[in-house]
Amino acid sequence: MPEPVSFNDLPALAQHLREEFENKKFILLYAYNGVGKTRLSTEFKNLGKVVSEEGETIERDTLYFNAFTEDLFTWDNDLEGDSERTLKLNADSSFFAGLEELEMDTRIRSLLSRYVDFDFRIDTENWEIIFSRQLPNPRYDENAEDPDEERTITETHIKVSRGEENIFIWCFFLAIVQLALDGAEAYDWVKYVYIDDPISSLDEHNAIAVATHLARMLKRKDSALKTVISTHHTLFFNVLCNELKPKKKKPNRFFLARHRPSPGYRLRNTGDTPFFHHVAALAELYEAKRSGEIYTHHFNMLRAIMEKTASFHGYTHFSDCIKQGEDDIDGVLHTRIVNLLSHGNYSLYEPREMMDENKEHFRRILHEFIKRYPFNPELFKEAHTKEEAI
Repeated sequence: MPEPVSFNDLPALAQHLREEFENKKFILLYAYNGVGKTRLSTEFKNLGKVVSEEGETIERDTLYFNAFTEDLFTWDNDLEGDSERTLKLNADSSFFAGLEELEMDTRIRSLLSRYVDFDFRIDTENWEIIFSRQLPNPRYDENAEDPDEERTITETHIKVSRGEENIFIWCFFLAIVQLALDGAEAYDWVKYVYIDDPISSLDEHNAIAVATHLARMLKRKDSALKTVISTHHTLFFNVLCNELKPKKKKPNRFFLARHRPSPGYRLRNTGDTPFFHHVAALAELYEAKRSGEIYTHHFNMLRAIMEKTASFHGYTHFSDCIKQGEDDIDGVLHTRIVNLLSHGNYSLYEPREMMDENKEHFRRILHEFIKRYPFNPELFKEAHTKEEAI
């Protein structure tokens, strides 16, 4: 596995990603929540902006989807009348550049119908969206000889759920990406597409559907758009890895982590091997073990890996993955230690270094775990080719 590359700050990392596009069309990033994915997408976008002396953005090159994109949509819940609820659009954003003339209703509706059962209408005069849903008509009588009533009625100005709102915004974004791919004049400034965690509210079935559809859309051979996709969702990431795997160019998938104890960042190319976040986390734990920079939150990560391993092997508890024997008191002791130290409120933002005694326990538990379960030794460099002194 290639050596990780370290960066002092997010602007330097964002610049590196742009340079990576010299020989890549897609870049896939996996990172835990709290690492800085959203801030990285903002820094990447800012590198492509040109601002006038008056502070006005006169050039840009990145169409992005992240938490800020969702903030362009805000609810008016009609608190006085409690009936005419609408989703307001930020008319000042270039995100909505082609809203009035490019038949966005039709474009979004064809995408949205894959996931939900409600409908909508975009009011371009008031810059708002009105949602509606078909419901069974309580007055309809199917036994009547000639029923006058319709089978369904339309309930309008409804407030959709948070998950439905998120998928609507996602489909809105996809419609704009499609316009950029088609070369629409309103979005001819788009050279890069940056997508950060678009599926936080979706179940696994929809995560697969979204990843597959997104990949097929982006793989158009006639498009020169470059795309970064970052996520903490394992299944979503792995589907994209399979769908967007380059045939001849260098691998395009990376694991992003904070570089402890400094405030920097570490980017590791995961290569062509299948990627799972627990594998990347295990490599990070091994690196912490080697360097001695072991922090309290590492026990949280270790327990999570053991739980997944126990489940995979058919065990009911992570303690089954800890070395035990009739005369092995460490098995019981180490289970208690992992239990105790993985339940604390250990923050990734303010990491606390372990005491030397707990560091020793961590090293021994991790060493025995790797020795017992033969993960790819390339993940740990010399872990399985050279016996280490604990």
